[in-house]
Amino acid sequence: MEILEILKYVLPSLVVLGCSYLMLREFNRRDENKAKMELLIGNSKTILPVRLAAYERLVLFLERIEPQSIVIRIAENGMTAIELQRDLLATIRVEFEHNYSQQLYVSDNAWKAVVDTKEVIVQLINQTAQSIPVDAKALDLGKKIIDNYATLQNPPISMAISVLKTELETVC
Repeated sequence: MEILEILKYVLPSLVVLGCSYLMLREFNRRDENKAKMELLIGNSKTILPVRLAAYERLVLFLERIEPQSIVIRIAENGMTAIELQRDLLATIRVEFEHNYSQQLYVSDNAWKAVVDTKEVIVQLINQTAQSIPVDAKALDLGKKIIDNYATLQNPPISMAISVLKTELETVC
């Protein structure tokens, strides 16, 4: 009999305690989810402009190493072909190193497209330089590099820029 009297008071208290616990737990979950969403929104406002800048810089890098652009920019009167080759490769290396950190903000696929394109341009310069006489002038090498690049079926720079643009559409 005494147990029933005790249960009359304890059981409703336990039910109220259980309901209170469940309600508090749900409120805490909602607060945590809200805080996570606010953090994600804050991060996206911070990171999105940085990511956009990374895509811009990589496209600019690709445009700057395009043979017609880089040869015109680097070639000087009186240069030999060997000097032009050296300066072209040094310029590509410096510009690539300057943009190396951009890989943090783009996908592995996009970064691979940029790196592969850079390597194709470096190989094109080296192979073209090997195919001309040792005493050739920079103008001869420059023309031949531009001509050889123009004959490529799928210009790697255009393809890499296309990869970056496609990926950028999914980011925004």
